[in-house]
Amino acid sequence: MLKATLRSFLAHKGRLALSALAVVLSVAFVAGSLIFSDTVTRTFDRLFASTSADLTVGPKEGVREAIPSGATPTVPAELARRIETLDGVADTHVDAAVENLTVVDDKKEPVGSTTGAPTIATNWYVTDRSPVRLTDGHAPRGPGEALLDADTADSKSVAIGDTLTVLARPGSFDVKVVGIATFTTTNPGAALVFLETGTAQRKLLGGPDVASGISVTAAPGVDDRALKRTVAAELGSAYELKTADEQAESAAQQLGGFLDIIKYVMLGFAGIAVLVGVFLIVNTFSMLIAQRTRELGLLRALGADRRQVRRSVLTEALLLGLVGSTLGLATGIGLAAGLIELMGLLGMNLKSTEMVIKVATPVAAYAVGVGVTFVAAYLPARRAARVSPMAALADAEVAGAGRPLTIRAVAGAVVAVAGAAALAGCAASADTSTSASLLALGVVLTLIATVIAGPLLVRPVIRLLGGAFPAVFGSVGRMSQRNALRNPRRTGATAAALMVGLALVGGLSVASASMTKSFDEQIDKTLGADFVVQNSNFLPFPVEITERVQAADGAGVVVRERFVPLELRLPDGKRVESTAGAFEPRLDEVAKVEYAAGDTAAALTKDHIAMDRKFAADHKVRLGDVLPVEFPGERRSRLTVAALTDQGGASGPGTEGGLFIGMGTADAYLPDAQDSALFVNAAAGTDTDALRASLEKTLDPYPQVQVRDQADYKELIRSQIAVMLYLVYALLGLAIVIAILGVVNTLALSVVERTREIGLLRAIGLGRRQLRRMIRLESVVIAVFGAVLGLGLGLVWGLAVQQVLALEGMTALAIPWGTVVTVVLGSVVVGLAAALLPALRASRMNVLAAIAHE
Repeated sequence: MLKATLRSFLAHKGRLALSALAVVLSVAFVAGSLIFSDTVTRTFDRLFASTSADLTVGPKEGVREAIPSGATPTVPAELARRIETLDGVADTHVDAAVENLTVVDDKKEPVGSTTGAPTIATNWYVTDRSPVRLTDGHAPRGPGEALLDADTADSKSVAIGDTLTVLARPGSFDVKVVGIATFTTTNPGAALVFLETGTAQRKLLGGPDVASGISVTAAPGVDDRALKRTVAAELGSAYELKTADEQAESAAQQLGGFLDIIKYVMLGFAGIAVLVGVFLIVNTFSMLIAQRTRELGLLRALGADRRQVRRSVLTEALLLGLVGSTLGLATGIGLAAGLIELMGLLGMNLKSTEMVIKVATPVAAYAVGVGVTFVAAYLPARRAARVSPMAALADAEVAGAGRPLTIRAVAGAVVAVAGAAALAGCAASADTSTSASLLALGVVLTLIATVIAGPLLVRPVIRLLGGAFPAVFGSVGRMSQRNALRNPRRTGATAAALMVGLALVGGLSVASASMTKSFDEQIDKTLGADFVVQNSNFLPFPVEITERVQAADGAGVVVRERFVPLELRLPDGKRVESTAGAFEPRLDEVAKVEYAAGDTAAALTKDHIAMDRKFAADHKVRLGDVLPVEFPGERRSRLTVAALTDQGGASGPGTEGGLFIGMGTADAYLPDAQDSALFVNAAAGTDTDALRASLEKTLDPYPQVQVRDQADYKELIRSQIAVMLYLVYALLGLAIVIAILGVVNTLALSVVERTREIGLLRAIGLGRRQLRRMIRLESVVIAVFGAVLGLGLGLVWGLAVQQVLALEGMTALAIPWGTVVTVVLGSVVVGLAAALLPALRASRMNVLAAIAHE
């Protein structure tokens, strides 16, 4: 049996190739994501471990900033002198660093990334743990001098002697580049500007007596934890103390979010490849077993029992899985190397020579590859074991083609009812998390139900879709339609692979179109300003930008917005971390705020707060309640709920509750925050076009800031949604590619299966062109069938997703009919493309050899 199995596997290796490709793709994405994330993690672990000070003293972290406020927490600089006198301390250094600021060259172009890694300005001092070393020029010696990192200097063509402008919170200032510093470790992609320490304290932090932190070096033989205990005894609990290991762990956790995004995206590709590949492998083995009915019957007649036949088929699947996994692992290594090179283009200088391949990676690769093929081949293997020895004497062409579909009908109906109930519950639920959970359950169940019941839909749907074929294409059209109807199970499984991808396309297209329409309506409903001035990356900007806008020709009302992180203690006992918007009193002149209770004047009064009425109801908050609130830096207060809004708008990440406060409250509890947006109306008698030109001219020295009107704002939201969709469509493109492979595989095996039939058709006068057309039409009708099922299911999912979005204020429903039509037409193209090779092969058959084929 083992020899027979190996010979069978080698004999059908060509027919298994496309199935192996699906395994290769899924394994490649799993292995590539693990290798890449492990490589980046180890690289940065070494970076953080080698550059972190023995002990870092910084401000208390307190409330987490989900959205940057622009404030830089500080500690007294005199702590360095106090700590330096303690036993076990060898040295201390004042740190004066600010992230996410803008530095421009003499052409007013940012020297750092405006959307990626941060630009960091910090003070220059050298220790044995410095991440850079001076390689050209000299260290900064005064307020007008600076160093620049070599990678940024190379990429932005900045040389010694050039002038840079640093746009810091206290104000802009110019520096001359007097030296170049080169990274001694991995460059994380940030642009680094180094200043003399006193200059950094004054120009970046606002005074000579403050620091962003204190770096402490332990004396020889002193353990970091012992040093931490000594310093803590001196300073008490007023500051955050972290050893080198703790600092490295904290930095790694921050990096972890970025790595998780890449890992989950790639695992998403792997998941799609696995899901669609399962259909391809099931279909391949089912057809191979159908074609080998006589062979399996002969094995049974020669004494092989059912268990041996089943084991033989599963062994072939395992061999396929091993081959696919091995090739997939090699492809995954190449994919990881490609990602590492891509990170290099983005400024993160990783090295392919330091690629990390842990034991878990090949284990996961083979588990996925072998597991997928084994699971997918199990049902065909059981079917093979049921082949009777008498089948060797019969001329059975397709095993199981005529078996009744009763069990499928019952199982599909049960699962479909459960899925429909889950989706109905999703639409009826008033709780977002519950509704989302029911949505996920409903999507899974309805997908399973459609896959199970797919063969039941083959005959009615394909008769409808191919109804015009006989009239348009004559007997060739009639035969192509009947070929697609010949084996509903096979047609359903072939179309299912395409259906999965297009169902997701349909659902996400409805969701994205509804989100876009909802945001458009929300902007029309709430934004009353002529223009909004904002950073291109939405980060806060220095006060001098506000001052310039206020002084611009034609500017009338200018209302500032800041973001203030806070934590609310609510009457229901919950603590909610969120971000409140802080506004000036003339908010009503630039925004349209609808209130269920209270008004803008009350909401913006000092020590008052406004929130969304639904959020208030969910947490049992009433108008007039006084809520304990904590701000960054452990500043605490009690704010009175002075207004409840009825905006019906969606809250973004970190902005739960629709909270907003007055600028006086923000200044009292987070005085160092920077403005995040300016809402500007034209002065009386000033044309909006003239105001825009004036604002753009005023802001020309600040390339990071943009002027947007309502149309621009809508386009910005659309582009952000589009970025998410491009990623999703890339995932689905992979699914469609594998689905095309499935159609190709099915047609290719079908051509082999019908070799004798094709020979007879050719013998009685069917021309080569007619034969190719017949196979193309069969492919097209299968592809369109999958598209119709997928889009129908996707539209149902999209409607359910919109119900979940409505709970977050995105109430508009939009169905992108253009996308639907494009997908249907695209499925015709998919069908034609998938039929090219099988049709060509069929048309080239030798007629006499085909008739003699068994």
